[in-house]
Amino acid sequence: MNYISDILYWISTGLLVPVVVLLIVFFCRSLLLLGSFFGQYMAMRRTSSLVGRELEGLDARHVSDLAERLPQKNPSPVVAYMNRLLAAHGNAALRQRLLADFEIEADRDLSTSKTLCKMGPMLGLMGTLIPMGPALVGLSTGDIASMAYNMQVAFATTVVGLFSAAVGFITQQVKQRWYLQDLANLEYVAALLDGKETER
Repeated sequence: MNYISDILYWISTGLLVPVVVLLIVFFCRSLLLLGSFFGQYMAMRRTSSLVGRELEGLDARHVSDLAERLPQKNPSPVVAYMNRLLAAHGNAALRQRLLADFEIEADRDLSTSKTLCKMGPMLGLMGTLIPMGPALVGLSTGDIASMAYNMQVAFATTVVGLFSAAVGFITQQVKQRWYLQDLANLEYVAALLDGKETER
């Protein structure tokens, strides 16, 4: 039994370095995500006001004119997909495919936030529990310096993991609302195009 316990102890202590490295990577990735999120937020505000103005009062008879009013080189995904929807007149199957592609692209953009949100607490908990073993050993042998160092590592990994998870959670919640609004606008335009083709 002692042999099995020693094996488990060696495995857990051997995982400490990979866990700490991954937490550092996640921390850096969360900082990059915050920077890109701010830029995306500013672009989303401009785009949502533009799209909202153009869609207000739009009906099936004038939906084709929307392509002339939308900017052709706007980097926003919703504007790009709306232009592609309007170009796919007479092809309902292609419009459905474009809506599905937009959902896939939105999910791909959310993947980083989801990963941080789920993996941050897991790695933080692992980074907390792994040093607790050596800390208890140091306490039993009277090595206070070793115990203090291991407790410092345990608390630091917890904080970093929770910070990464918090960034992932906040950005995921906000981006999901953005993409749901964009998808609703795209589906509205697609429905108008379907109605226009039915009237013919």
